[in-house]
Parts: sequence; C-alpha cells; structure tokens
Amino acid sequence: MKAITLYDVALLAGVSYQTVSRVINDAEHVSARTREKVQQAMAELHYVPNLRAQQLAGKRTRTLGLITTDLALHAPSQIASAVKSRAAGQGASVLISMVEQPQQCQAALQALLAQRVDALLVNVPLDDPHAEALRALATPVPVLFLDVSPSARVNSLVFNAGEGARLGVEHLLSLGHQHIALLSGPESSVSARARLAGWKATLAQAGLDAAAVAYGDWSAASGYEKGHVLLSGAVLPDAILVANDQMALGVMRACAEKGIAVPGQISVVGFDDTADSAWFSPPLTTIRQAFREAGERSVEWLLAPSGEEECWQVQLPVTLVTRHSSARRTPQQAEREDLAQQLRSLALLAGQLARK
Repeated sequence: MKAITLYDVALLAGVSYQTVSRVINDAEHVSARTREKVQQAMAELHYVPNLRAQQLAGKRTRTLGLITTDLALHAPSQIASAVKSRAAGQGASVLISMVEQPQQCQAALQALLAQRVDALLVNVPLDDPHAEALRALATPVPVLFLDVSPSARVNSLVFNAGEGARLGVEHLLSLGHQHIALLSGPESSVSARARLAGWKATLAQAGLDAAAVAYGDWSAASGYEKGHVLLSGAVLPDAILVANDQMALGVMRACAEKGIAVPGQISVVGFDDTADSAWFSPPLTTIRQAFREAGERSVEWLLAPSGEEECWQVQLPVTLVTRHSSARRTPQQAEREDLAQQLRSLALLAGQLARK
C-alpha cells in the first residue's frame, strides 16, 4: 500500500504543500477555513504526521519514556494512564516499555534512550544499587523513580507506605482485633517490604505479633490461594491486612468458599483503593493511594526545567477509606477464640501425656 504523503493531503484539500506543513506545525497565518479543509483531508486519507521527521526538521517534540511493570495490575495501569494524559496536555508524547523482571530495566532504558527521549520515569521495584546504576546510565537524561527506598540516591516520588501500614493496623486495633494476619506483596517489591515492615512495627508497638504472614504476587488469584493458607490454621485470624486490593478480593473469595463471614467473623483491609473496591461484596476498607496524582506530578517534574543535581524523595500522603469489610470484634468472636485457645491447650496437654 502506498504511503500517504503531504502532497496527497494538499491535492485533496486543494492547497499547497507548504500550507499543509503549516497546519501540521500549528503555524500562524492560516485561516480557520483552510485549516479545517486540511484537517478534513488528513482524516479522510488517515494521514498521520511523522513526528520523528518533524524532529529532524527542527520541530522539537518532547518525549517521555516510561518503564513499568505489568499493566494488567491496577496501580501501574492507573499511573501509566495519568502519565499519558498529563503529557498529552503539555504537548509531549510517551513511549512505554513494560518489563517482567527488574533485570530487564537496563535493556529497556537503553532502548528508550536510543529513541531520543527527553526524560525517563521508572515504575519498577528496584533495590538501591540497581536504581543508582540506571540513573548513572541515563545521564544526562533526568530519571524519576516510583518504587525505591528512601535510602536510594536517586530522584523519587513514592507513597508513604509506613503511614499507610500504620493506619491499617490502628484501624483494626480500634475495632478490638488482636489476632491479625498479614498478606504481603512479593518479597522483591520495595513497597511490599515497606508495608510489611510498617504492619509489624505498629503491631509490636501494641505488644502484638502477626498471627501469620503470607506472600502473594499482587494478583487476585494469589490472594485467593494465600487466603486459603491463612484461613487453614488451627485458629482463625479475626482480621487480615492485605498489601493491595486485588489480593484482598481473592482473600474475600476464599472466605466465602469456607463459609467465613466478612466482616462478621473476620475483617479484611486492603491497600490502594482501586476504582472497583467500593463495589466488592462487602465494599472494601482500604488505604487510598492517589495513583493519578502520582502520574501527573511525575510528568510535571520531568518536563519542568531544573538545574538541581541533588537527589531527593517526595512522599505522597495516604488515607484510610473505611467501608464494610471491617467491623468491631464481637463477643461471639472472642468466645470462639477463647474456645479455640482452650482446645489448643488441651491438645498440647494430651500430647505431653502421650509422650510420658
């Protein structure tokens, strides 16, 4: 199929080649009527301007590179959508490279640099040395990271995971829950480790240990699988803190299959506040992270002229959203837990007597 050119557009619109070029480049001194004719011709011919050719011709089009994890997951997809939208509003384009493993980031970064991106956003969980190596490799192109620890010597924009973890634990403690299980994200994730550490620290301050700990991969399927594990112990936890809402959905499905009422027998608290969380059954109590704000602020920082060399980290706030998946611990729950404890003590005693 023959490629459509500016000359084809000019012929259909009945104008000169130079006029079509002026319309594409948004130049002045083109009448509204002429601009409309050219745009109609472009639409009819399905003509798409060659941005790379415009760059080579001297028209600068700012381009951002985004390296991200699986866009089937809520957080990465929401951030990518916000990045694309805000960049378009500022006349910039976005090239996206999706990786499955952190080790693939270097190749993705080099591929984006080869396409002459002006700045890079990395939304992949990275340890400090890996993030710092990518920053050095990208120099002088500015890079902003979204999933690194505060100790990394890179520019980063992250959510306050410790604060979110504290809010979740304190909410459950205020409802009288003491036997709290934890479902973390993958151990490779910086944010998952931060949430788990925050949960444990807040429980320790209350003189409690986690009833049980499991690790998922952020998916609802892993929440379902690990939920069954957490619910299969000798004593049922009276609450579960889950590192993201998708896994929380899987946990609630596991509860339903076991005939465990949420929140009647067990409270569930997620993390993220996805758009669907309010429509779970029951609606999910969760920690809200403003993903769109993170994406938009990332674009603003990357496109803003800055002479700062010093590394910094901005922490975005998180908030508790209370819905119906968490409720006050009932006297019936306390009675069941006391009975279970008595049964455990009897079983322990029976074992000791059998060994004598």
